[in-house]
Amino acid sequence: MISFLTENIKMPKLDRKAVRAWIAAVAASYDGRKVGNLNYIFCNDDRILEVNKEFLGHDYFTDIITFDYSEPGVVSGDMYISTETVLTNSEKFHTSYDKELLRVIIHGVLHLCGINDKGRGERAVMEAAEERALDMWYKKQF
Repeated sequence: MISFLTENIKMPKLDRKAVRAWIAAVAASYDGRKVGNLNYIFCNDDRILEVNKEFLGHDYFTDIITFDYSEPGVVSGDMYISTETVLTNSEKFHTSYDKELLRVIIHGVLHLCGINDKGRGERAVMEAAEERALDMWYKKQF
């Protein structure tokens, strides 16, 4: 089950049914993974900073924090997304807010599928995976 929740903000406009189908298709493209319980918690910068400090010991803003509860073949987790940072990043990278929000939504799923982005060369792998997933979205291949 994929849930969309908010803390201290308005729910972003999303075609939730289409986003759910897309997430399931992207997960399935990684060794046939299924979707378990995924919770997207949309929040503001203050809340994501609080989560980042409390659970990861990091004192900085980020667009997404993913907590992985996956089991073999099933992706599950909680993903906190700061819509304020998504907006800032969309302006910084000269892309639409909607596209940046979709990129961040799928970024969390890609982490749950085993793709990392912190080590040497991993960022390029993650960005390529994000682009493939976004291509699926825009071509409605799900």
